[in-house]
Amino acid sequence: MDEPLRDMRTLVIQLRERIADLIREQALRPGDKLPTEAQLTARFKISRPALREALKLLEQDGLIYVEHGRGRFVSAISAIQIDRPITVFESVTEMTGHYGYNTVNKVLSISEEAPDAALAKQLHLDEGARVIRLERLRLEHDDPIMYCVDYVPRSIITARLYDIDWSGSLLALLDQYKQRPRMSAASVSAVMLPQDVVDRNDLRNFGPALLITETCFNAAGTPVVYALDYHKGSHFSFSLARR
Repeated sequence: MDEPLRDMRTLVIQLRERIADLIREQALRPGDKLPTEAQLTARFKISRPALREALKLLEQDGLIYVEHGRGRFVSAISAIQIDRPITVFESVTEMTGHYGYNTVNKVLSISEEAPDAALAKQLHLDEGARVIRLERLRLEHDDPIMYCVDYVPRSIITARLYDIDWSGSLLALLDQYKQRPRMSAASVSAVMLPQDVVDRNDLRNFGPALLITETCFNAAGTPVVYALDYHKGSHFSFSLARR
């Protein structure tokens, strides 16, 4: 790029923001054509693969759209200046990456248990069904920035619990079983971490949190994950785009 990198975000994430800034600086309106790949690579002095990854992120965010054979165009949502829209469905790893964090997962506990009535209802479980409960911390330079609890129907994961590396991507694991989440229904609330969680995991400095409670569905509309993700309030903020 023609300016030094000033934060910890990856080249692709920064390039995504530079292109979004370019749209605003040039006052491109919905329906206007984006500069070509050749023009953008020359302007930002980056490789074409990195550019395409950044453009793919912009397309996923809904800021641009592609017409095959014609090019890339500015979408209507680009007129709304928002940061990361909470309406975008993505993995926690992808989401934290968009904020510039390179997190490490620390598994606090993994167990198989019987769900309570509310959880069984969220996951559409039959009587007698069991769930896998996965409790993890997301660390950025040893600083806990997320506390996460995920519930997955035991019927999905056929392997023994101790044969799986639970510190990796849960979505990638579900993808191996052809159950990758594609959409979700979520709610957001401002909370403090439960006191027993604070005491058990020495999280007294975590502070206020944004809790996203989410039921994730596969392509067929079957719930495959129920998640409770506590985002450290000092590290995250979310925006909404209504369409």
